[in-house]
Amino acid sequence: MPKVRINKFMADAGICSRRKADQHISSGDVYVNDKPAQLGMEVDPDTDRVTFCGKPVSPQPEKLVYYAVYKPLGVVATVSDPQGRPTVTDLVPDRSRLYPVGRLDIDSEGLLLLTNDGELAHQLMHPRFQHKKEYEVVVHWRPGGSREQQVIRQFTEGVEIDGKLMKADRVSLAHNTGQVENIATLRIVLHTGYNRQIRRMCAALDLSVIALRRIRISNLRLEELDLKPGEYRQITKGDIV
Repeated sequence: MPKVRINKFMADAGICSRRKADQHISSGDVYVNDKPAQLGMEVDPDTDRVTFCGKPVSPQPEKLVYYAVYKPLGVVATVSDPQGRPTVTDLVPDRSRLYPVGRLDIDSEGLLLLTNDGELAHQLMHPRFQHKKEYEVVVHWRPGGSREQQVIRQFTEGVEIDGKLMKADRVSLAHNTGQVENIATLRIVLHTGYNRQIRRMCAALDLSVIALRRIRISNLRLEELDLKPGEYRQITKGDIV
């Protein structure tokens, strides 16, 4: 078996995503042949001994599994939480080596994937692969055509935040509840996944987010799964990509 980068090795073994593996390596949690692993190093799955938090890492996961989960509000999208808050892995029966794919903050709800397929997780999260995620976002809005079109244009042209140009692939106004409430619902499609990207873009454009829900990841749509908050369904890789 040819050598592979240490973060890909850990992802293929179902330990975590490549991004998370790099964090564990930087934190000193990963060893190769009893020596601390280094970022970017390569390992031979046939001969090198890799450990994570003192436990051996097998070069292949026991079985690749995939869960679609409707993450409710108040649940964190992590494997564990130091504050003792409920995590998304609490929602499924098989918690062994599963980790969430992508971000969805505690104040947001909607579709989330749990899997031990590190390679798929990498493809879904890396912008290079252009996998789309779609969101339904309810915001405080100032009615008026010019204002609406201006904001939509700014979303797609991009907003510079903390030195990064954040932009949406597509934005549409799903419906407007009228002049009294000053509330609108946007449909936003992204292939990037910066931390709290939509909320930060809305704040930069003077829009206050009332509710945020992810409704699609690649080919997987929340409405077709017929899930309620807190529910899950075991799916296949073919359902996603």
